[in-house]
Amino acid sequence: MVATIVLIVVVLLVLVTIFRAIRIIPQQRVAIVERLGKYQATLHPGVNIIIPYVDRIVRTIDLRTQQVVVPPQMVITKDNVQIQIDTVFFYTVIDPKMATYNIANVVQGIQNITAANIRQVAGHMELDETLSGRDKISLALRTALDEVTEQWGVRIDRVEIVDIKPPREIQESMEKQMKAEREKRANILQAEGERQAAILKAEGEKQSRILRAEGEKESRIRQAEGLRQAQQLEAEGRAQAIRLVAQAEQNRIEMLRAAGLDTNILTYQSFEALQGMANGQSTTLFVPTEALGVLSALGVMKTVLNKSPDQTAE
Repeated sequence: MVATIVLIVVVLLVLVTIFRAIRIIPQQRVAIVERLGKYQATLHPGVNIIIPYVDRIVRTIDLRTQQVVVPPQMVITKDNVQIQIDTVFFYTVIDPKMATYNIANVVQGIQNITAANIRQVAGHMELDETLSGRDKISLALRTALDEVTEQWGVRIDRVEIVDIKPPREIQESMEKQMKAEREKRANILQAEGERQAAILKAEGEKQSRILRAEGEKESRIRQAEGLRQAQQLEAEGRAQAIRLVAQAEQNRIEMLRAAGLDTNILTYQSFEALQGMANGQSTTLFVPTEALGVLSALGVMKTVLNKSPDQTAE
């Protein structure tokens, strides 16, 4: 019976020893091993073997990026305004051994450095500059943290200013200022819109007047062109008629010449034509130069016939 109990105790002791010798480390984690109180090794993800009862794991470190919120800090700006700044930072452990033995509490150390540097940076900035200079504050904090955390085996990945809260009366004043600024921009935009509308309306009227003037000009040009072409056609018609009359007269004369009529016969025919015209209703006569001699001879004959016989004998 005693032997059975001893065997069971030995088996249990062996199982516990094996269990304590095997360490399984999850992914993205490491374990710091000390042997008899002194740093021995860093266990990486997977199955690891240690000496039981001699080696012990003193700390398990997460290698993933960690997020830490810094308690709200009350700071005074350069223009003596007290504001509250909320900060958050992200860090990653790159050397587990240094993060374990170079500082007791990494998070608390980063928080204290962040709080101190926030007061220093914001103290050299005015309120308006602080409210609009979040990137500047974040860069200054990260630079200050990088100088210290490098010795702790920690890398500061990012520092963000979550919120900057001025006093209530300052917030109310800023809200009024923002409201006035928005109203000012609205009035400016409205005035600009009205100005643009007036400009567009004037441009439209100008273009309309120009188009009307162009239309009237084109109409007058076409009207004048039509009148000119009508006069030209009328003049060409008259010229063509005169040419036709002249051509007919020329043909008549050539035909008379071809018939053998002498000058006297032509003159007599002209006289008959003149007599016929004189018997008509026309008040204007055109006498050819060839008929002037005939008319003169007729006048002399008429004068001689009208004289008395006595005057004739004389």
